[in-house]
Amino acid sequence: MNFVNSQLFKDVQLAEVFADSKMFADAVPNLSWQSACELYQLVGPLKGDALREFVMSNFVFADQSIPTAKLDTTSVKQYILDLWPHLHRNADTDLASSLMPLQFDYIVPGGRFQEIYYWDSYFTALGLEDCGDLATIEAMVNNFIDLQERNGCIPNGNRVYYSSRSQPPVLALMIAMLWDAKYKHEADLTWLANAVKALEAEYQFWMQGCNDLSSETPAIRRVVKMPNKAILNRYWDSAATPRPESLKEDLHDAEGLTTEQQQRYFQHIRAACESGWDFSSRWLCDHNDLKSIETTNIIPVDLNSLLYNLEHTLSRFYRLLGEEQKSQSIAELATLRLDAINTYCWNSEAGVYRDYNIRLNQQSSVDSMAMAVPLFVGAASVQQAQQVKQKLMSEFLKPGGLVTTLCSTPQQWDSPNGWAPLQWFAVKGLTEYGFVSEAQAIMKNWLSMIEMRFAEDKCLLEKYNVCELVSRAGGGEYTVQQGFGWTNGVTSRFYKLLNDSL
Repeated sequence: MNFVNSQLFKDVQLAEVFADSKMFADAVPNLSWQSACELYQLVGPLKGDALREFVMSNFVFADQSIPTAKLDTTSVKQYILDLWPHLHRNADTDLASSLMPLQFDYIVPGGRFQEIYYWDSYFTALGLEDCGDLATIEAMVNNFIDLQERNGCIPNGNRVYYSSRSQPPVLALMIAMLWDAKYKHEADLTWLANAVKALEAEYQFWMQGCNDLSSETPAIRRVVKMPNKAILNRYWDSAATPRPESLKEDLHDAEGLTTEQQQRYFQHIRAACESGWDFSSRWLCDHNDLKSIETTNIIPVDLNSLLYNLEHTLSRFYRLLGEEQKSQSIAELATLRLDAINTYCWNSEAGVYRDYNIRLNQQSSVDSMAMAVPLFVGAASVQQAQQVKQKLMSEFLKPGGLVTTLCSTPQQWDSPNGWAPLQWFAVKGLTEYGFVSEAQAIMKNWLSMIEMRFAEDKCLLEKYNVCELVSRAGGGEYTVQQGFGWTNGVTSRFYKLLNDSL
């Protein structure tokens, strides 16, 4: 049954039985959701202690704790190695919960995130590769391919309530990692051909509707026809309803809006979740007001850079498979996308890449770490990379690493917070363009901050305040989470790169 529409689910979420709405969205029923809801129809509606007692009697909850006593809290490097087994999950059995069971093993981020997450997994894979665990990376790739076949896209995470949206397309990065680390040496073209089919399916998902675009209908799902007829992409979610995992928050924020305004609000919120940057001034008209969100009006430079990488990766792999015509065709599409990125997202006067607002027909005023992704995928010219480098080093680099945006807001993907994946995009991008000393400076600031915070926290966290190192990161809908998959992966890679450079 669709439990998120049940009276039981709504009563529990709106009564705030749990401080974090995601808790009940992830609950595992003792028997089934059907039987729990049927029982509730007999005894409900309930309130207060009676409602909580009903929930605790009929559901169980995953243990989110990290066994710190079993981990080395004197060494960050050893802590990361010790933590991987605790974030590892075996292939699932169907628990009749919101979890979409996975056929292969996987890594969870940690804390409230007890499922696989799509773009997180690429950054996690950096650390797994460092310790030689290619098997788990491959298992996660196989899970994503399987989820895509079952669900029609690689979902945000393997929860039913995530199934209508994806996340930044990083499957090509993970497949390229496996190809270069393992299958290239075996010249296994059969594996590569199957991998290419998965990448083709993801590309088709992001480009769905592109042939139906017109002057009258310039935007369909995730594709947008720009004024010069070029096609670029945006984040999207076809559902226009509150997120089940944040039901009370979404309904509260939508109070006072008309039905049509509420639907638009919910869709913008969901699209921001697809971006992974939930939430940021990048998506807001008023940087301090979440109600002003307009994600689907934004052409994100990082999304289009990752799709440029997907097109280039397909072109490279087609060539290896001897499919020259396909290779040339997709390469031409990549060239068109690059031209469009430069037309709409490059600001030569400021020397930065910025998102583009299709409602206003102008670039965003927000400078964000998304500007590093064109360098990461090799889409920038030498001159563009030089200018972005200057911006990053002069304004974004803080004592603890690179700050997410230059806007200080209540949102977690803004200043003063820094996030591991964005550090990696910048470090890798700068290195590819020969700015090695700058990349090292970023890594050293990040690791110095990590070492300092680790001595205090005795763990690694999802995000950090990179401006004021004595303060923990804040903002967002939930407290900072312990673990943490992508922090572990990127930090591990930085230790390795700096050690190799000494």
